[in-house]
Amino acid sequence: MTTSLPGPAEEYLSWLAVERGRATATLSAYRRDIAAFVEFQVGRDRTLETASTTDIEAFLSRAQRAELAPATVARLGSALRGLYGFLLDEGVTSSDPTALLAAQGSGTRLPVVLSESQVTALLAAPASDSPVDVRDRAVLELLYGTGIRVSELVGLSLGDVDFDEELVRVTGKGDKQRLVPLGRRAAAALHAWLDSARPLLLVASHDARDTHAVFCNLRGHRLTRQGVDLVVRRHARRVGLPRATSAHTLRHTCATHMLAHGADVRVIQELLGHASVATTQRYTKVTPAHLIEAYRSAHPRAGDAAAAP
Repeated sequence: MTTSLPGPAEEYLSWLAVERGRATATLSAYRRDIAAFVEFQVGRDRTLETASTTDIEAFLSRAQRAELAPATVARLGSALRGLYGFLLDEGVTSSDPTALLAAQGSGTRLPVVLSESQVTALLAAPASDSPVDVRDRAVLELLYGTGIRVSELVGLSLGDVDFDEELVRVTGKGDKQRLVPLGRRAAAALHAWLDSARPLLLVASHDARDTHAVFCNLRGHRLTRQGVDLVVRRHARRVGLPRATSAHTLRHTCATHMLAHGADVRVIQELLGHASVATTQRYTKVTPAHLIEAYRSAHPRAGDAAAAP
């Protein structure tokens, strides 16, 4: 019998299945793990949405005291970290109670971040002049060029794009709106889509429902989150990128590349629409290679020993 979970948790599991391609066994295990935490919260007169770091620490400590296998306890933590990262990104919660746990963990994986050469290959993958490829180029350029969430991209309507001011108005979590700069390459790709390819796709469809949507599918309906992720995965496979590459990868990559090129973390926070700078720091966490390179170029005692006095 399948355990029913609160709506946001069900959405998370659906996202894992559709967008991340998780195996059935993994999804079943995560469902059991989250259900156990929901039951734990009910016993404390709290909910999934109101969980604190203390709640999660207590839950994991109870699992350890029950002498569960270390791998099982690790999976419990992984399930909750993934869940709350998703809830934060979707605006269900305003903070991530697992952020400190992730910072303390020794095995936490960094998010997938593409190199600049990989991004260049991905953005060039939809190379034809077909309406679908023109749309896909605009989708990829906008995701990487602005760092907006997938849900924000699919929610864009024509009135949200201001080419004169080079801005896009996006509606983020909690229905909060913000203005995001539109770079020249993203603007050019979006222009090409809106001016030439999009009208062709709408005319060819037999059931165009949302004529105000910036991005639509072959049926003329507003493009979905799942549709955007399929766009990214299709072109990522075409150029040999890692299997874990998804639409959200481009958000991480945008932030990481800006940080590497000297952008202030609070500027990135504003761009991404994060309520807390701590979230931005987690998303833009540098890799050891970046850290070493920055250290060697910036520290006065890190250069060639032969050049030292």
